[in-house]
Amino acid sequence: MSEITDRAPLSGFQVRPLLGEAGRRRLEGFLIPLIALLAGLALFGAFIAANGKSPVEFYQLVYRGGFGTWFSLQNTMTRAAPLLLTALCVALPAQLGLVVIGGEGAFVLGGLAAAVVGPLFGFAPGSLAILTMALAGICAGGVWIGLVGAMRHYRGINETISSLLMAYIAIALMNHFVEGPLKDPASLNKPSTVPLPDPMRVGEIPGMDVHWGFAVGILACLAAGFVLSRTTFGFAARIAGGNARAAAVQGLPVGRLILAFTAAAGAAAGLAGMIQVAAVQGSANASLAAGYGYTGILIAFLARQNPVAIIPMALLIGGIDAAGGFIQRRMDLPDATVLVLQGILFVAILVSETLSGRLLPSRNAKAGGAS
Repeated sequence: MSEITDRAPLSGFQVRPLLGEAGRRRLEGFLIPLIALLAGLALFGAFIAANGKSPVEFYQLVYRGGFGTWFSLQNTMTRAAPLLLTALCVALPAQLGLVVIGGEGAFVLGGLAAAVVGPLFGFAPGSLAILTMALAGICAGGVWIGLVGAMRHYRGINETISSLLMAYIAIALMNHFVEGPLKDPASLNKPSTVPLPDPMRVGEIPGMDVHWGFAVGILACLAAGFVLSRTTFGFAARIAGGNARAAAVQGLPVGRLILAFTAAAGAAAGLAGMIQVAAVQGSANASLAAGYGYTGILIAFLARQNPVAIIPMALLIGGIDAAGGFIQRRMDLPDATVLVLQGILFVAILVSETLSGRLLPSRNAKAGGAS
């Protein structure tokens, strides 16, 4: 009798799991992109080997060309600067379950708007002119992707298709204005807008050969992460992204959230375009449409739409891009090789999404399977 009494309390005892549900999701969110990244690199290594080159040498050159020296690291940060903001253009609407892939359009229109507005403020101090150009880029990009959100909310038009088509329209508009009404007569071989005066150019971070756009991108990612994780606005977005109909029943303004997040996404890409013009190119021309918006899609998916995780992923892809010319010279590979690597990584990320919820199944899922 005493043995039964002594053992009775143990019958209701349950061993707590090492990780709670939130910890499981965080660990899975880290492991899935890591597995996808390693799988993509392995597949690309096989591709390089099939072409008679050494995968080990390739990855060594990627490290040396993108991260091995202070000079190469600065080059990586410069290339990552626009990618931080174009990745946000994908990650922000994704909080609501929207797949917006037209950041390239907002990027080129933001750059074009900055190139047009800048010379109009030649009378103003340089800092005021730069701020005005930034607002112009933000407004141009915000309105452009905001239209995608409006079509989704009011007419039910698929945002993936509409944003992609509007990107093509934006590039066509940019080329039309650059080669037509806004063309600088002095730009003969490569049509461009009037070059920005030196006071209107975005300078470099003191002590570094990296423009201030990189710092702006870092701050934007950190601010977005704070808003999404620490504010009621971000909480409402996550609820609406999980189940829009349930969120609407609970009284959440799902429509306004869609409009706000798509406009903010476009604003980020438009600001990236402005920085590219004011810090790198000095004028708007066809070089704006260099694929920064499309590369941002890859980075956002690598980061699993987490604004803070965008920072290391943008540096990784920026480093790979920075090492492209170095690899081309040393291994006699075409410059498109880096694009092949990015494509394989993107496919690996898409496939890896099937592991979500399966890599580390929850206790409820295990109990359901056992029953």
